[in-house]
Amino acid sequence: MTEGECPAISVIIPALNAEATLPECLGSLQKQEEPHPQFEVIVVDDGSTDRTASVAESAGVRLERIPHAGRAAARNHGAQAAGGSLF
Repeated sequence: MTEGECPAISVIIPALNAEATLPECLGSLQKQEEPHPQFEVIVVDDGSTDRTASVAESAGVRLERIPHAGRAAARNHGAQAAGGSLF
């Protein structure tokens, strides 16, 4: 995706203390052979106390942080931040 170009799909991952599981999830997304050439990945860190945010940043995905509010609030925040027309 080039700079300034809107993604067709936004993948939103609400995460709370997901340091151990996030790398496999993000790795799987990077291997996707999606039919749409444009998709963005947004990890919403829901107030984690581990290295969840660092893992997301290291993977080069978009990171949003919110104070702990629960999975639904994290999903909703990601949907508001999403640039894709599908999520």
